[in-house]
Parts: sequence; C-alpha cells; structure tokens
Amino acid sequence: MPTFLYLGILKLNQIMTNKLLFRSLLFSLTIILLTMNIKGFSQVTPATDQINTPDGVVDISFIGHGTLMFRTGGFVIHIDPVTSSGSYDNLPKADLILVTHDHYDHLDVKLIEKLRKDETVMFCNSSSGEKVPWAITMKAGDRKEVNRIVIDAVEAYNIVNVRAPGQPFHPKGAGIGFIITIGGKRFYVAGDTENTPEMKALKNIYVAFLPMNLPYTMTPEMVADAALAFKPAILYPYHFGETNTSQLVNLLKGSGIEVRIRDLK
Repeated sequence: MPTFLYLGILKLNQIMTNKLLFRSLLFSLTIILLTMNIKGFSQVTPATDQINTPDGVVDISFIGHGTLMFRTGGFVIHIDPVTSSGSYDNLPKADLILVTHDHYDHLDVKLIEKLRKDETVMFCNSSSGEKVPWAITMKAGDRKEVNRIVIDAVEAYNIVNVRAPGQPFHPKGAGIGFIITIGGKRFYVAGDTENTPEMKALKNIYVAFLPMNLPYTMTPEMVADAALAFKPAILYPYHFGETNTSQLVNLLKGSGIEVRIRDLK
C-alpha cells in the first residue's frame, strides 16, 4: 500500500475515533446536566396539598419549617417567607404576605422585597411592621379582608417555655397567629405558640398548622391537647425540628382528626 494512502486511512481513523469520543463525552455531559436539573427542580418545587372549598381549590405548598404558601384562583399568599426554609426560585410573587413575628426563621426582609409586587399587601405583628414600613400591622382580635379572603389575627405566646424566669420565648402580645378564611373554610396558622386557652377555644377550624418543637413551642402532648379541644378536620404539625412526629400521630389515633406529616422541620 502506498505510504500516502496508508497515512490517509490512519488520519481518517483518528478523526472517526475522536468523533466517537466527542459524542460519548457529549452524551455523558447531557445526562449529568439533566440529572442536575431534575435534582435542582425537586429542591425548589415544594410538595403541595389541595383543599377543596366552595370557592375553589386551595393549594398549600410546604416550603419548610414555619414557611408556607397558599394559592387560590391565582391569588398567592406567602406565610412567614424566609430563604432559610427553602428556595423561592420557582415560586410566584405574593399578592398577600402574612408574618407572625420577627424572629429570623419567620421574617426575612430581603426576601419580602423580592416577593413584593406593586399591589402586594402585607399583614404582620407590630415588631415586624417596624422592619417593613409599608406593611399593615395587626394585633390579636383584628380582622382584615383582601380579595374576599378574611384574615383574623389571634394570640400566639408561651406559657411554660421560657428563656429565663419571667422571660418567655414568645411573650403574650408580641407575636400573632392567623386564621385565613377562604370560601368559608378556616385555615389556622398558629405561629410560635403553646396550647393557650385562646387556641383551645377556637371554633370551626378546618385545617390547622401547629408548631411542635421544644423549647420554643409545644411538645406532641401539648399539640394533641390543643387539637382535641378545638377539633380541626386536618392537622399539620409544623416547625417541628427533630421532634418525633409519630408521637403525635399515636396520641390522636381514633380522634377523628386527620394528622398529615409533611416536610416542615
């Protein structure tokens, strides 16, 4: 075989080998990128439950810890939004923001500004209002209405759990919880609180979010005590840290209360 022909075949083979190697590398890179994208998407898209009301479906998204998002008919409510609880990259901006109190895991001023639109309304306790000047403050007993959604502020405070004698983690009158009425159904987001007399006196709560971690809020026994008093149809323990949620499930067996455990550490 002539030398020039031999060299030509050798070069062609080298080119084809390089192409196959390139295609193999490109395929591998594509798989890696797709996997990363899928993982990233799952991390920023929170799990969601749907609750039916006479006015339509309410989507409840569990962002993490004490942070939730409600969506009803395109109207978006962000509750205690903080970036430490989860990613907001794929979440919509807020029509309404509710903040229970100004602790770092419930109030994130920078995130609130990112979620704000020109028409966004925010309701919060007084100390949070000092940090977000455009917000409207509420105290227990106050009622507001936005887009046919009624917002009631309720008490949220410690009785037993204290930093030091006379210094509860959440003093009475400082923070609040919210009852959000959509289509006649009442959704109770308690904020940081214990099983107070005011909580136990609530009526007609369909969905309740009750905090369950010591030393700041409640034990499973305290949550069960409150739930058995006001009897929500559905109970989500939230803000529960490392608390064993199965304890609450066992305490409420046979009560008629549906206990739902979601990723709300």
